[in-house]
Amino acid sequence: MNLFALTKLSYGLYIVATKEGEKINGQIANTVFQVTAEPIKVAVALNKLNLTHEMVSRTGKFSVSVLTQEAPFTFIGKFGFKTGRDVNKFESVNYRISDNGLPIVLDYTCAYIECKVVNSFDAGTHTIFLGEVIDADILSENPPMTYDYYHKEVKGKTPKTASTYIKEERKE
Repeated sequence: MNLFALTKLSYGLYIVATKEGEKINGQIANTVFQVTAEPIKVAVALNKLNLTHEMVSRTGKFSVSVLTQEAPFTFIGKFGFKTGRDVNKFESVNYRISDNGLPIVLDYTCAYIECKVVNSFDAGTHTIFLGEVIDADILSENPPMTYDYYHKEVKGKTPKTASTYIKEERKE
């Protein structure tokens, strides 16, 4: 079986974030997708080991900031390869707290979506959170970053906690 066939599925690159009390945290996710049109719902897959997963589980809400192709690897790495248990990922990042109390990343973001969790599904290493959209807006017309673009142009890697992680990197 060639597991790299799965790399042909389309994904984007997003920062999924939440706020619990005074603590804000977010992480890179590539598995965010719209599920229904009425009411509008999206799903996101988060690794159970991640702090963002714990916080979304407790707060019942999350935001999704859609990253643009301009996002550099250093910015992506801040949210994708570090833990909010050890660092403040939002330090030196432009963001705002929405009227719904959620962090919206403003740097390298073309759109955002805010959700309240209406259901969750155990998917083994990950939980799929189903969120009803409570707000959304477009911040720029810059093109969104696809996961394919991230790998080919940014030369990014996939962390072990990602839903799309494959044990051995493909040799080019």
